[in-house]
Amino acid sequence: MAKKKVAMLTAGGLAPCLSSAVGGLIGRYTDVAPDYELVAYRSGYQGLLLADRIEITPAMRERAHVLHRHGGSPIGNSRVKLTNTADCVKRGLVKEGENPLRVAAERLASDGISILHTIGGDDTNTTAADLAAYLGANGYDLTVVGLPKTVDNDVVPIRQSLGAWTAAEYGARFFDHVSNEQSAAPRTLVVHEVMGRHCGWLTAATARAYMQMAGNKDYVDGFMMNAQLKNIDGLYLPEMKFDLESEAERLRDVMDRVGFVTLFVSEGACLDAIVAEREAAGETVKRDAFGHVKIDTINVGNWFSKQFAALLGAERSMVQKSGYYARSAPANGDDLRLIQSMVDLAVESALNKVSGVTGHDEDQGGRLRTIEFPRIKGGKHFDTSVKWFGEVMNAVGQKWQAAD
Repeated sequence: MAKKKVAMLTAGGLAPCLSSAVGGLIGRYTDVAPDYELVAYRSGYQGLLLADRIEITPAMRERAHVLHRHGGSPIGNSRVKLTNTADCVKRGLVKEGENPLRVAAERLASDGISILHTIGGDDTNTTAADLAAYLGANGYDLTVVGLPKTVDNDVVPIRQSLGAWTAAEYGARFFDHVSNEQSAAPRTLVVHEVMGRHCGWLTAATARAYMQMAGNKDYVDGFMMNAQLKNIDGLYLPEMKFDLESEAERLRDVMDRVGFVTLFVSEGACLDAIVAEREAAGETVKRDAFGHVKIDTINVGNWFSKQFAALLGAERSMVQKSGYYARSAPANGDDLRLIQSMVDLAVESALNKVSGVTGHDEDQGGRLRTIEFPRIKGGKHFDTSVKWFGEVMNAVGQKWQAAD
């Protein structure tokens, strides 16, 4: 009798959990189902379509715990949507006339895979849901269990996605150094752009972590290297609306009094307005296979810098982005504990043939369970009514309203 096989893949953008989640899955199967063979598809769904896979050897199993110390993905990522046939054909992943879902399903069947673990965000896991539905409708016996990865923390209905806590911590570390640029020249404006397309959770959590870090430092009054240097003067999220003129007036007063201004900006803040502005000017805005605006081509931080630099009379302005630094970090202690709990449940669910995505279900009292695929979606907004965010905004001293 052939041994049962488990496959895994990571997809989408990086997050500080991918390496640890892969290592955790390998370790858990080695502990509770050591007779199962393990493979990984290289570069996510691309590897699945191209039959590019890694055989996980006994030597790799023995060393899998080392992956908890690393960032990135040990098996590679890509952004592939199996229901976007045109894009898959264009990229040479399938031939003209082929259905990517069918190619993926037949590859899993021919490889003898009985369990597939997908580690990714809403796009990865909704693609997994499409695959699971196709498999079920066409008689393939496969269990698909996803793990929720995204630094944005914006997956519905999951309370906390893997990697987000770490990304906030490392974003704060990044800006702790960058903030010293305020002492490099008079009337300096520094904009810290943080990842978060639709959800401002990461920007807010990074601001909170940075404030806590700054509060634990020693300073010497009378020099520029004082607590004021570490202040955040403005915080802008997709869930907020504000009046540009009144904000500029408030920030101009800060610039005149202390000689510098620091802004934290989510990469999705004012995104729709900026995209509409560019399209109205005749520009073609690039989008990915999922139809999302390629946000790195929009440069929201630069837009904020240009808007405010002139209004504040800044003599020097700069935009610094912590995203790639933060998302590539190894998981911190909080995320390692979260990863372990979700990995254990994912393996248990897979062995019991329960498909879905593991996570703390906000619609069921925050209970950790395997959530049904049809309920998984992206774009969850940050709840700006939480107490800790109010404390952050009080410290910033900014007036704002929730977006409609």
